[in-house]
Amino acid sequence: MSRVLLIEDDRQTADEIVAELVDRGFQVEWAATGIEGLDKARIGDADVMIVDRLLPGIDGLTIIEVVRQEHIRTPVLVLSALGAVDDRVRGLRAGGDDYLTKPFAILELIARIEALLRRPSENRDTMLRVGPLELDLISRTAKRGDRPIDLLPREFRLLEYMMRRKDQLLTRAMLFEEVWSYKFVPQSNLVDVHMGRLRRKVDGSDEQPMIHSVRGEGFVLRAPA
Repeated sequence: MSRVLLIEDDRQTADEIVAELVDRGFQVEWAATGIEGLDKARIGDADVMIVDRLLPGIDGLTIIEVVRQEHIRTPVLVLSALGAVDDRVRGLRAGGDDYLTKPFAILELIARIEALLRRPSENRDTMLRVGPLELDLISRTAKRGDRPIDLLPREFRLLEYMMRRKDQLLTRAMLFEEVWSYKFVPQSNLVDVHMGRLRRKVDGSDEQPMIHSVRGEGFVLRAPA
């Protein structure tokens, strides 16, 4: 039984969502304020969270930012009456995984929750290792063997995403969505520029390469043979 944390201050909306989710076999916990919602979110036992953007006490985006800073990776669906592109982008950049504008069809909300639950769950270990490469999620440090690697925040997130999916082909569209929180693929070489910088830091001139380009497809991180 999947556990859902619903943070929504409107009682009627909350009752409708809870009733539908429970009817479909979900276990639902409801918080009516931002402060209560943040406390429940910090426990980290939900499989997915539904967070209203405008809440009393603490707004929804602040809740998401706080739990992401505390390395809680629970998927988050943001609910909001604000449907402009800029508002959706803010929700995704704060750490939300999907964004649904009010009013919405309850069946669409269910479908989006099910889609988030189908995503591969991320390893919750605080130390990631691929061959000689190590990433410490607590101290936010990286090294290859005994060589420290100085990473910018975006490079750190990019490398973390790749290490969690070692040996998998990662397309530019996947990287745009998961690392940059874009739900579309802009006409940009942004991924290639960042990947080039990351590769130069991870793969020293006298070391076997770990980051590989797949022509016309994307990138793969592999341990040295």
